[in-house]
Amino acid sequence: MDLVIIFTILFYLLSAAGYVGYLFLQKDYMQKCGFFFISAGFLLNCIIICIGYIKSGHIPAQNLRETLFLAGWAASGIFIILHHKFNIKILGVYAAPLIASVAIAASFIPGGTGEIKNISNNLWLVCHVIIILCGDALLAMACGTGILYLIQEHAIKTKKRGFFFRRLPSLELLDSAGYTCIVSGFTLITIGLVTGLIYAKLVWGKFWSWDPKEVWSVITWLLYAALLHERLAAGWRGRKAAIMAIIGFAAVLFTFFGVNFILGGHHEEFTKW
Repeated sequence: MDLVIIFTILFYLLSAAGYVGYLFLQKDYMQKCGFFFISAGFLLNCIIICIGYIKSGHIPAQNLRETLFLAGWAASGIFIILHHKFNIKILGVYAAPLIASVAIAASFIPGGTGEIKNISNNLWLVCHVIIILCGDALLAMACGTGILYLIQEHAIKTKKRGFFFRRLPSLELLDSAGYTCIVSGFTLITIGLVTGLIYAKLVWGKFWSWDPKEVWSVITWLLYAALLHERLAAGWRGRKAAIMAIIGFAAVLFTFFGVNFILGGHHEEFTKW
């Protein structure tokens, strides 16, 4: 298991190095190496999850270490899908280091040794965790396209069409990719919240308990709902949408990490150290 984790991290790091090299040197083989290594890392990440499932008999999301490996798996899988759909090669400069950081952080966190509770043995929980993490991964990529959009827009407005302008795709493509990520991510987050409510009813006897994670999940959901509403109703495009995508992902990060560390709640069961 440890060897699989080491090679997973190594592949993610090599992918990040490949994409950073591609950013500066613009050699296609570097981007191809970056994509190859992130794909290899994704496959090994699948093995980590499968081993965790076989060992415990439950979805491996019983502590923060396992949850982060699941998050890395979801992010790398979503990136691979987006690569085939939009072919925004330079997005790897954002995605690969992010995924490598998540995997490295997970490797330094000790795995839980406590008893696995019966509340983990539930299909609704599996659906809830997988769908939410895939939704979060899509929103992470929307944040990445938003950052690239703002950089490219700055290069165009200031007429400094140098380093970044030559390397980044058109504003239209970045805006389109970001919008697709947000729509898809919002849809998955919505489904994930519904499955979470059903799971809560089955386990705790009520759909809603004002748990801090529940409250912040709804706040995050409302942020993206507002963004989509303004895009459809008020024509928000480009800069405003990019900024909102970045703000929205900050809310996602706080909901994922901040709530558990600062506010607590029954989701601590799945993200404790």
